[in-house]
Amino acid sequence: MQNNRICKILGIEKPVIQGPLSWLTDARLVAAVSNAGGLGVLGPNAGLTAETAVSTPEETAEKMRVEIRKTKALTEKPFGVNLIPIPENDVWTPLIMQVIKEEGVRAVVYTGYGESAVIPALFKELKDAGIIIIYRDLNPTPENTRLAETAGADIIVATGFDEGGTLPGKALGTFSIVPLIADAVQNVPVLAAGGITDNRTARAAHALGASGVFAGSVFISTEENRVPQSVKDKIVDSNGLDMLLFRTMPDYYRALPGKLAERLVQMDKAGASNEELEKTMGGLRGLRIGMLEGNTDEGYISLGTGIGSIRSIKNVAEVVNELTV
Repeated sequence: MQNNRICKILGIEKPVIQGPLSWLTDARLVAAVSNAGGLGVLGPNAGLTAETAVSTPEETAEKMRVEIRKTKALTEKPFGVNLIPIPENDVWTPLIMQVIKEEGVRAVVYTGYGESAVIPALFKELKDAGIIIIYRDLNPTPENTRLAETAGADIIVATGFDEGGTLPGKALGTFSIVPLIADAVQNVPVLAAGGITDNRTARAAHALGASGVFAGSVFISTEENRVPQSVKDKIVDSNGLDMLLFRTMPDYYRALPGKLAERLVQMDKAGASNEELEKTMGGLRGLRIGMLEGNTDEGYISLGTGIGSIRSIKNVAEVVNELTV
């Protein structure tokens, strides 16, 4: 992949970026992706459990430092860290940024929502530190794409409604959003995200104008992922038609069937507000309970619609190779 723009920018061998996945990442998974030639990314709760979760910005930053150092002990190749800055009163990002710079992290996945998430001063700080910016807006548009590119983004992620986790507000599928965003950029390459789980979908992403793929769900069912076997088995045994869709904050979520997910669907149908649904859902706490602890009575299992192509539990290297075009 010597001529691939994503590979050149990140210094990697294969244009496959693993989504941050919040609680579901740790040093082992991230290092495995990077060692396989892609780019592993530590999520904001990487390596943590309910017992080790922390609440203060200082503790959170130091926990990330520990996981970064664990990752560096397992790979000499580039990997990234997820940043989720907010425009006002952000007490978390400055401390995480300090750790990222001190530990020599090569790249960040900068997650934003809307034009206000593109914070020029933060882009400048990252660029001045020589950190590569992979900008992923949760609700991508040509407008916020161009804004991020102008601010200094090195790579743009075009996320379709096919993804897992927090869904875009516009129900625009990956097949529609990728060419729209690819046509909006001027000089930076685009990664496709949403429903990409095998070589066929990866090839489709490239045909639509992407230079690589940004994948999450397919890495959850790998041998190296920290989720319990019961969750991996459910992924292998399910397909996109099994997923339940419901409103929440800021827009939508989907999950495999379970007591909590089914309750959320019923609340949605009964007209509950997005705020009420979010409260019942429990935010990322619900994800931790459902996916890290395997309890779908009190938590949920969120995945993308492409899980029907995940038919066995593979190791990370096999997945990275499968997604390489």
